Amino acid sequence: MEPFVRDYQACERRLAATLPAHLGREERLRVCVELLWEHLRSRGVHWLGVYLINESRDALLLHECRPGPACSPIPLHGVCGRAWKEGRPQVVQDVTALGEAHIVCDPANLSEVVVPLFDPDGTCYGVLDLDSRQKAAFAQADAEGLRRLLQSAGLTV
Repeated sequence: MEPFVRDYQACERRLAATLPAHLGREERLRVCVELLWEHLRSRGVHWLGVYLINESRDALLLHECRPGPACSPIPLHGVCGRAWKEGRPQVVQDVTALGEAHIVCDPANLSEVVVPLFDPDGTCYGVLDLDSRQKAAFAQADAEGLRRLLQSAGLTV
């Protein structure tokens, strides 16, 4: 199977042109998720969402997602929790190989990329999670493209 071509720079330009500067974080997250879904749903992404850390910092809560809801809250032992705890992107080629380290919200999803979100002070406040129904649908280039897009949207440092 051919790898998916995802033009994050084009998505970033579109976001810059449509994202009003006055929006707060909540609205920026909503607009960003909507734009990413519009851009990526035909490029191997089956689901995407943003999880935010809860007040007691022991679980992630689903905040915004497309096309529909997923597990929430989720404990920190999965891929999203690892991205949040380690503060670095996670690219998983085959989620089934993770065993209990994978939280199964949709058993049809086979690969995943998760990018942490940071406040200006360096505190990780959440993650962006993308899932695909194909193995090896994501690469490090996806994590980097998503990080740059989130940074340009003012959602991470």
